[in-house]
Amino acid sequence: MTQASESQAALVGGPQVVPFAKDRPTPRVAPAGRPRVIAVANQKGGVGKTTTAINLGTALAAIGEQVLIVDLDPQGNASTGLGIERRSRRTSTYDVLTGAAPMRAAALATAVPKLWIAPSTLDLSGLELEIGQERDRAFRLRNALRDINNATADPAFTYVLVDCPPSLNLITINAMAAADSILVPLQCEFFALEGLSQLLKTVEQVKTTLNPELSIHGIVLTMYDSRNNLANQVVADVRQFMGRKVYDTVIPRNVRISEAPSYGKPVLVYDLKCVGSEAYLRLATEIIQRERELKAS
Repeated sequence: MTQASESQAALVGGPQVVPFAKDRPTPRVAPAGRPRVIAVANQKGGVGKTTTAINLGTALAAIGEQVLIVDLDPQGNASTGLGIERRSRRTSTYDVLTGAAPMRAAALATAVPKLWIAPSTLDLSGLELEIGQERDRAFRLRNALRDINNATADPAFTYVLVDCPPSLNLITINAMAAADSILVPLQCEFFALEGLSQLLKTVEQVKTTLNPELSIHGIVLTMYDSRNNLANQVVADVRQFMGRKVYDTVIPRNVRISEAPSYGKPVLVYDLKCVGSEAYLRLATEIIQRERELKAS
Protein backbone atom coordinates (compact mmCIF):
# COMPACT_ATOMS: atom_id res chain seq x y z
CA MET A 1 0.00 0.00 0.00
CA THR A 2 1.36 3.44 -0.92
CA GLN A 3 1.77 6.19 1.66
CA ALA A 4 -1.05 8.12 0.04
CA SER A 5 -3.35 5.08 0.19
CA GLU A 6 -2.33 4.47 3.79
CA SER A 7 -3.09 8.08 4.68
CA GLN A 8 -6.55 7.74 3.15
CA ALA A 9 -7.19 4.58 5.15
CA ALA A 10 -6.01 6.25 8.35
CA LEU A 11 -8.22 9.25 7.71
CA VAL A 12 -11.42 7.33 7.07
CA GLY A 13 -11.05 5.32 10.27
CA GLY A 14 -14.25 3.32 9.80
CA PRO A 15 -17.77 3.99 8.61
CA GLN A 16 -18.72 6.37 11.44
CA VAL A 17 -16.37 9.14 10.33
CA VAL A 18 -17.18 9.88 6.70
CA PRO A 19 -20.90 10.79 6.98
CA PHE A 20 -20.16 12.96 10.02
CA ALA A 21 -17.19 14.61 8.34
CA LYS A 22 -19.11 15.64 5.22
CA ASP A 23 -21.57 17.77 7.16
CA ARG A 24 -21.23 21.55 7.02
CA PRO A 25 -19.88 22.98 10.29
CA THR A 26 -22.79 23.98 12.52
CA PRO A 27 -21.38 25.21 15.83
CA ARG A 28 -23.98 26.78 18.08
CA VAL A 29 -24.15 30.45 18.90
CA ALA A 30 -23.52 31.25 22.55
CA PRO A 31 -26.36 32.85 24.53
CA ALA A 32 -26.14 36.59 25.12
CA GLY A 33 -23.59 37.38 27.81
CA ARG A 34 -21.81 34.07 27.44
CA PRO A 35 -18.53 33.89 25.51
CA ARG A 36 -18.09 31.58 22.57
CA VAL A 37 -15.80 28.74 23.65
CA ILE A 38 -13.58 27.17 20.99
CA ALA A 39 -11.22 24.34 21.93
CA VAL A 40 -8.05 24.00 19.84
CA ALA A 41 -7.40 20.27 19.99
CA ASN A 42 -5.40 17.45 18.47
CA GLN A 43 -3.91 14.58 20.44
CA LYS A 44 -0.70 14.77 18.39
CA GLY A 45 1.93 17.23 19.55
CA GLY A 46 3.76 19.71 17.35
CA VAL A 47 0.91 20.34 14.91
CA GLY A 48 0.41 24.04 15.66
CA LYS A 49 -2.29 24.06 18.36
CA THR A 50 -0.64 26.67 20.53
CA THR A 51 0.49 28.82 17.60
CA THR A 52 -3.05 28.75 16.22
CA ALA A 53 -4.61 29.63 19.59
CA ILE A 54 -2.22 32.54 20.16
CA ASN A 55 -2.52 34.06 16.70
CA LEU A 56 -6.26 33.52 16.34
CA GLY A 57 -6.70 35.16 19.74
CA THR A 58 -4.54 38.08 18.61
CA ALA A 59 -6.52 38.51 15.39
CA LEU A 60 -9.86 38.41 17.23
CA ALA A 61 -8.59 40.97 19.75
CA ALA A 62 -7.44 43.20 16.89
CA ILE A 63 -11.01 43.53 15.61
CA GLY A 64 -12.33 44.43 19.04
CA GLU A 65 -13.26 41.10 20.62
CA GLN A 66 -12.38 40.51 24.27
CA VAL A 67 -10.50 37.22 24.19
CA LEU A 68 -9.37 34.84 26.94
CA ILE A 69 -6.95 32.04 26.10
CA VAL A 70 -7.14 29.18 28.58
CA ASP A 71 -3.83 27.31 28.66
CA LEU A 72 -4.57 23.67 29.50
CA ASP A 73 -1.21 22.25 28.44
CA PRO A 74 1.05 21.51 31.45
CA GLN A 75 4.01 22.65 29.32
CA GLY A 76 2.54 26.15 29.34
CA ASN A 77 3.67 27.05 25.85
CA ALA A 78 0.75 29.39 25.17
CA SER A 79 1.60 31.30 28.34
CA THR A 80 5.28 31.52 27.39
CA GLY A 81 4.40 32.46 23.82
CA LEU A 82 2.44 35.45 25.10
CA GLY A 83 5.26 36.64 27.34
CA ILE A 84 3.93 35.41 30.70
CA GLU A 85 6.95 34.47 32.81
CA ARG A 86 6.65 31.47 35.09
CA ARG A 87 7.15 33.51 38.23
CA SER A 88 4.08 35.56 37.25
CA ARG A 89 1.80 32.51 37.16
CA ARG A 90 0.73 32.71 40.79
CA THR A 91 -2.76 31.47 39.97
CA SER A 92 -3.01 28.96 37.13
CA THR A 93 -5.52 26.76 35.35
CA TYR A 94 -4.53 24.01 37.80
CA ASP A 95 -5.96 26.14 40.62
CA VAL A 96 -9.09 26.78 38.57
CA LEU A 97 -9.75 23.12 37.74
CA THR A 98 -9.13 21.97 41.30
CA GLY A 99 -11.61 24.56 42.55
CA ALA A 100 -9.03 26.59 44.46
CA ALA A 101 -9.62 29.78 42.45
CA PRO A 102 -12.13 31.24 39.97
CA MET A 103 -11.14 31.68 36.32
CA ARG A 104 -11.09 35.47 36.71
CA ALA A 105 -8.39 35.16 39.37
CA ALA A 106 -6.13 33.29 36.94
CA ALA A 107 -6.67 35.59 33.92
CA LEU A 108 -3.70 37.86 33.15
CA ALA A 109 -3.59 40.70 30.64
CA THR A 110 -1.07 40.25 27.83
CA ALA A 111 0.86 42.85 25.83
CA VAL A 112 -1.82 42.52 23.14
CA PRO A 113 -4.77 44.83 23.94
CA LYS A 114 -8.01 42.94 24.69
CA LEU A 115 -6.17 39.59 24.88
CA TRP A 116 -5.95 37.78 28.23
CA ILE A 117 -4.59 34.40 29.24
CA ALA A 118 -5.20 31.99 32.11
CA PRO A 119 -1.70 30.47 32.34
CA SER A 120 -0.65 26.90 32.95
CA THR A 121 1.99 25.33 35.16
CA LEU A 122 3.44 21.83 35.48
CA ASP A 123 1.06 21.21 38.39
CA LEU A 124 -1.61 20.56 35.77
CA SER A 125 0.10 17.28 34.81
CA GLY A 126 -1.11 15.74 38.10
CA LEU A 127 -4.71 16.92 37.77
CA GLU A 128 -6.13 13.61 36.55
CA LEU A 129 -4.84 11.74 39.59
CA GLU A 130 -6.22 14.43 41.86
CA ILE A 131 -9.78 14.74 40.51
CA GLY A 132 -10.15 11.48 38.60
CA GLN A 133 -12.59 10.02 41.12
CA GLU A 134 -14.76 13.12 41.46
CA ARG A 135 -18.26 12.99 39.96
CA ASP A 136 -17.87 16.35 38.19
CA ARG A 137 -14.36 15.60 36.90
CA ALA A 138 -15.34 16.16 33.23
CA PHE A 139 -17.13 19.45 33.90
CA ARG A 140 -14.56 21.41 35.89
CA LEU A 141 -13.78 23.80 33.02
CA ARG A 142 -17.42 24.23 32.03
CA ASN A 143 -18.30 25.11 35.62
CA ALA A 144 -15.37 27.54 35.84
CA LEU A 145 -16.54 29.37 32.70
CA ARG A 146 -20.23 29.43 33.63
CA ASP A 147 -20.15 32.74 35.52
CA ILE A 148 -17.06 34.27 33.93
CA ASN A 149 -19.14 37.19 32.59
CA ASN A 150 -21.02 38.07 35.76
CA ALA A 151 -22.59 41.47 36.35
CA THR A 152 -19.36 43.00 37.69
CA ALA A 153 -17.01 41.35 35.17
CA ASP A 154 -14.56 43.63 33.38
CA PRO A 155 -13.83 42.91 30.64
CA ALA A 156 -16.76 40.81 29.48
CA PHE A 157 -15.11 38.15 27.33
CA THR A 158 -16.65 37.41 23.95
CA TYR A 159 -14.35 34.50 23.02
CA VAL A 160 -12.58 31.84 25.04
CA LEU A 161 -9.94 29.81 23.18
CA VAL A 162 -8.81 26.66 24.98
CA ASP A 163 -5.32 25.41 24.14
CA CYS A 164 -5.49 21.66 24.81
CA PRO A 165 -2.66 19.27 25.69
CA PRO A 166 -1.37 16.83 23.05
CA SER A 167 -3.41 13.86 24.32
CA LEU A 168 -6.99 12.69 24.72
CA ASN A 169 -6.95 12.73 28.52
CA LEU A 170 -9.26 14.14 31.19
CA ILE A 171 -8.02 17.68 30.55
CA THR A 172 -8.95 17.49 26.87
CA ILE A 173 -12.31 15.95 27.78
CA ASN A 174 -12.90 18.95 30.07
CA ALA A 175 -12.20 21.27 27.14
CA MET A 176 -14.61 19.39 24.87
CA ALA A 177 -17.32 19.30 27.53
CA ALA A 178 -17.05 23.09 27.93
CA ALA A 179 -16.68 24.04 24.27
CA ASP A 180 -19.20 25.14 21.69
CA SER A 181 -16.93 23.82 18.95
CA ILE A 182 -13.49 22.41 18.23
CA LEU A 183 -10.82 23.76 15.90
CA VAL A 184 -8.41 21.02 14.78
CA PRO A 185 -4.90 21.95 13.56
CA LEU A 186 -3.59 19.15 11.33
CA GLN A 187 0.00 18.93 10.21
CA CYS A 188 0.52 18.15 6.54
CA GLU A 189 2.26 14.82 7.02
CA PHE A 190 1.16 11.21 6.97
CA PHE A 191 1.43 10.40 10.67
CA ALA A 192 -0.67 13.42 11.61
CA LEU A 193 -3.59 11.82 9.80
CA GLU A 194 -3.50 8.61 11.78
CA GLY A 195 -5.06 10.15 14.87
CA LEU A 196 -7.68 12.27 13.13
CA SER A 197 -10.32 9.54 13.00
CA GLN A 198 -9.66 8.81 16.69
CA LEU A 199 -10.17 12.49 17.53
CA LEU A 200 -13.43 12.62 15.57
CA LYS A 201 -14.70 9.50 17.32
CA THR A 202 -13.83 11.06 20.67
CA VAL A 203 -15.81 14.16 19.68
CA GLU A 204 -18.79 11.94 18.84
CA GLN A 205 -18.50 10.17 22.21
CA VAL A 206 -18.37 13.51 24.04
CA LYS A 207 -21.44 14.67 22.10
CA THR A 208 -23.29 11.53 23.13
CA THR A 209 -22.36 11.55 26.79
CA LEU A 210 -21.29 15.05 27.91
CA ASN A 211 -21.99 17.85 25.44
CA PRO A 212 -24.67 17.16 22.80
CA GLU A 213 -24.14 20.49 21.02
CA LEU A 214 -20.41 20.07 20.46
CA SER A 215 -19.29 20.33 16.83
CA ILE A 216 -16.19 20.59 14.68
CA HIS A 217 -15.73 24.25 13.82
CA GLY A 218 -13.10 23.40 11.24
CA ILE A 219 -9.77 21.80 10.40
CA VAL A 220 -6.77 23.96 9.60
CA LEU A 221 -3.87 22.42 7.68
CA THR A 222 -0.54 23.52 9.15
CA MET A 223 3.19 23.33 8.38
CA TYR A 224 2.52 22.99 4.67
CA ASP A 225 5.49 22.72 2.29
CA SER A 226 4.42 22.90 -1.35
CA ARG A 227 7.67 21.22 -2.42
CA ASN A 228 6.67 18.04 -0.58
CA ASN A 229 4.55 15.68 -2.70
CA LEU A 230 3.20 13.88 0.37
CA ALA A 231 2.07 17.20 1.87
CA ASN A 232 0.12 17.92 -1.30
CA GLN A 233 -1.44 14.45 -1.15
CA VAL A 234 -2.38 14.92 2.50
CA VAL A 235 -4.11 18.21 1.64
CA ALA A 236 -6.06 16.50 -1.14
CA ASP A 237 -7.02 13.56 1.11
CA VAL A 238 -8.23 15.76 3.95
CA ARG A 239 -10.29 17.96 1.63
CA GLN A 240 -11.80 14.87 -0.01
CA PHE A 241 -12.98 13.27 3.21
CA MET A 242 -13.69 16.31 5.39
CA GLY A 243 -15.30 18.52 2.77
CA ARG A 244 -16.23 22.04 3.89
CA LYS A 245 -15.00 21.44 7.41
CA VAL A 246 -11.49 22.20 6.11
CA TYR A 247 -10.65 25.89 6.05
CA ASP A 248 -9.50 27.30 2.73
CA THR A 249 -6.42 28.79 4.37
CA VAL A 250 -3.35 26.57 4.71
CA ILE A 251 -0.61 27.60 7.17
CA PRO A 252 2.85 27.24 5.58
CA ARG A 253 6.11 26.28 7.20
CA ASN A 254 7.69 29.59 8.15
CA VAL A 255 10.77 30.47 10.17
CA ARG A 256 9.16 33.58 11.65
CA ILE A 257 6.33 31.50 13.13
CA SER A 258 8.95 29.36 14.87
CA GLU A 259 10.93 32.36 16.12
CA ALA A 260 8.06 34.40 17.56
CA PRO A 261 7.44 32.36 20.77
CA SER A 262 11.04 32.82 21.91
CA TYR A 263 10.32 36.55 22.01
CA GLY A 264 7.06 36.04 23.91
CA LYS A 265 5.02 37.40 21.01
CA PRO A 266 2.42 36.13 18.54
CA VAL A 267 3.83 36.04 15.02
CA LEU A 268 1.23 38.69 14.12
CA VAL A 269 3.06 41.06 16.47
CA TYR A 270 6.58 39.75 15.85
CA ASP A 271 6.46 40.12 12.06
CA LEU A 272 3.12 41.19 10.62
CA LYS A 273 4.31 41.02 7.01
CA CYS A 274 5.75 37.50 6.94
CA VAL A 275 3.91 34.75 5.06
CA GLY A 276 3.01 33.03 8.34
CA SER A 277 1.28 36.14 9.68
CA GLU A 278 -0.54 36.65 6.41
CA ALA A 279 -1.80 33.06 6.54
CA TYR A 280 -3.06 33.39 10.13
CA LEU A 281 -4.81 36.64 9.22
CA ARG A 282 -6.59 34.84 6.38
CA LEU A 283 -7.53 32.01 8.72
CA ALA A 284 -8.86 34.45 11.29
CA THR A 285 -10.89 36.15 8.56
CA GLU A 286 -12.45 32.79 7.63
CA ILE A 287 -13.27 31.96 11.23
CA ILE A 288 -14.66 35.42 11.96
CA GLN A 289 -16.83 35.28 8.83
CA ARG A 290 -18.18 31.88 9.85
CA GLU A 291 -18.91 33.21 13.32
CA ARG A 292 -20.74 36.23 11.89
CA GLU A 293 -22.88 33.95 9.72
CA LEU A 294 -23.81 31.94 12.80
CA LYS A 295 -24.74 35.03 14.80
CA ALA A 296 -26.85 36.32 11.92
CA SER A 297 -28.71 33.02 11.45
